[in-house]
Amino acid sequence: MKLFPFRFYIFLFFVSTNTFSQPKIITTLQPIRVKDTVSPWKSKNTIGFDLNQNAFVNWSAGGVSSVSGLIKGNITRIYSRKNVLWFNEFILRYGLNKQDGRMMQKTEDTYRFNSTIGYRNDTLSNWYHSAKFNFNTQFMNGYNYLGDNLAISKPFAPAYIFLGVGAEYANKEEKLNFYISPLTMKNTLVLDARLANQGAFGVVRAVYDENGVLISSGKKAKTELGFLVSNHFKREIVKNINMENRLTLYSDYINQFGNIDIDWQMIFDLVVNEYVRANIGFNLVYDDDIKAKRQIDGAEVIVGPKVQLKQMLGVGLVYEF
Repeated sequence: MKLFPFRFYIFLFFVSTNTFSQPKIITTLQPIRVKDTVSPWKSKNTIGFDLNQNAFVNWSAGGVSSVSGLIKGNITRIYSRKNVLWFNEFILRYGLNKQDGRMMQKTEDTYRFNSTIGYRNDTLSNWYHSAKFNFNTQFMNGYNYLGDNLAISKPFAPAYIFLGVGAEYANKEEKLNFYISPLTMKNTLVLDARLANQGAFGVVRAVYDENGVLISSGKKAKTELGFLVSNHFKREIVKNINMENRLTLYSDYINQFGNIDIDWQMIFDLVVNEYVRANIGFNLVYDDDIKAKRQIDGAEVIVGPKVQLKQMLGVGLVYEF
């Protein structure tokens, strides 16, 4: 039998040793941690335009042709994480009306910012320890359209600021918010010298001597400290009909406590489709500091505070994003 060279056996020994004696490498797969990408912020933007028109041509029953438009917007930002809830809202509305033979008139003018931040003790509770801030003013001058060109209101004349602490019940499933504050500061700003001298919107008016000479100018701000209750409720009452209710009640501790200022808004939103909606609603306001005026025998007379009521009806386009 023919033998292989000795070097061949050495080679086989080396190969077999490295093949069967090589240690095995075991790889353990580690779980991959996925970062939480869900943002605590939720946003909603709504813009819309309502248009109303009446046109008459040789109409035997009479009538005045008119057209009115309303631009509106609602911007909402909500931060919700564990026990913290922070709600922010901008409400913007501006409307104009034009009738034949009359000047352009303003029908609505609102600039409002609401912000509420709250902390709850556990995630099962709907009650929060909250702080609330509200700011409300207007974009353009307002007039009584009785023949003079003097503005009866202006941007920041008035402007209302509410700042307080209290408790809030917030239920996202029922879309219900109820806030009660035993300590709320209300600031009324009238940053126009003529309106401030008149004592408009409850600020201290100017003082004149018997000759009509100005002794002291009117105050441009008024501060109150009182009790505030507010409610916001929104729900679909029947299919394609949504109701939104906002109510604010405020009473000043120092000046006639129990005399309640009321701001109540209710709107019914009728959904035609994704972009077309009709709405009807009203806004009722009562503020003891706002004195009504009347023209009596050609003179303007202050007759005291009155209930203010505004009714709205419109059909238009709405876009949400």
